[in-house]
Amino acid sequence: KKKKKIVAAAQEERYSRRKHDPRFPHNALAQVLMTAGISADDVDLFAFHDKPFLKFERLLETYIAYAPSGLRSFARAMPLWMREKLFMKSMLTNHLAASGARKSVGQQLRFCEHHMSHAASAFYPSPFDDALILTMDGVGEWTTTSLAMGRGNRIELLKELHFPHSLGLFYSAFTYYLGFRVNSGEYKVMGLAPYGKPRFADIIKRELIDIKGDGSFRLNQDYFNYATGLTMTGKAFERLFGEPTRRPDADPLTDFHMDVAASLQAITEEVVLRMGAALAAEYPG
Repeated sequence: KKKKKIVAAAQEERYSRRKHDPRFPHNALAQVLMTAGISADDVDLFAFHDKPFLKFERLLETYIAYAPSGLRSFARAMPLWMREKLFMKSMLTNHLAASGARKSVGQQLRFCEHHMSHAASAFYPSPFDDALILTMDGVGEWTTTSLAMGRGNRIELLKELHFPHSLGLFYSAFTYYLGFRVNSGEYKVMGLAPYGKPRFADIIKRELIDIKGDGSFRLNQDYFNYATGLTMTGKAFERLFGEPTRRPDADPLTDFHMDVAASLQAITEEVVLRMGAALAAEYPG
C-alpha cells in the first residue's frame, strides 16, 4: 500500500505563544480539523508519541539500579507520574471528548513508541517508497537511537541503543555545563561551536564516550548525573575540564566555553557520520 498524504499539521506553541507548551493542544487540534474540513468525531485514530507505562518502567528500573543514589530525583518525579502521566489515556480521552470526539474515543487512541513516532514523522511525509530511518535523541521509553526500515506504509525496527547511552543526553549534558537551558539551549551550543577550537575532543573520547567502528557508543556514567540526579553533570565533569559549570546570569562566555562547544560538536558529528557510513555499507542501495 502507498503512503497517505498529510492533510494538515500544527504545533500548539504557535497559537498559545508558549514555547514547548506541554498542555493538551486544543488550538492545534482545532486548526487541523478546520483545515481538513472535518470534526473530531470523524477521526478514525488518534496517536500519542510514546508509551507512558514503558517509560515508567525505565524510570523505576533506573532508580532501583542506582539506589540509594537518586532519592531526591525519585521523590520529585513520582508525584507527577502518580497524578497525571500514569493516567495519560484517561486524560487524553477526556480532552478529545471535550474537543468533539465520540465518547468511545479511548478505543481509537493509539500509543506509539517514541522512536517509532520519530521514524514515522520522517518517513511518511518523505518522497521515498523505501528508506533506512535513523533516529537519535535524548530518550524515549528505553531507546535513545534506532534504525528502522520503511517500506510503503510499514516501518520495521531493526536495531536500537538504549538508555543511559544517549547522544542527545550527551549533548544536553554539555548544554547544561556551558550554562544553557537543557532541551532548549542546545541550538545555542551548536551556534557557539564555530567560534572555538576542538581542543578537548581527545579528552572527551578518552573519558566520556567510547565510539565503536560502526558509530555505536557507550557513555561513561561516572561523569554524568542525568540517570537519577537533579542535574546533568556534577563535580567529576568539572574536574575533567578544569572549570566549574557556567552560571548563565553571572559568568561570561569565554574561549574555554567556545572550545568545549567546538569539541562537543566535533564528537557529535563523528558519531553521526560514522554511524551513517556504517549503515550505508551494511544496507547498500
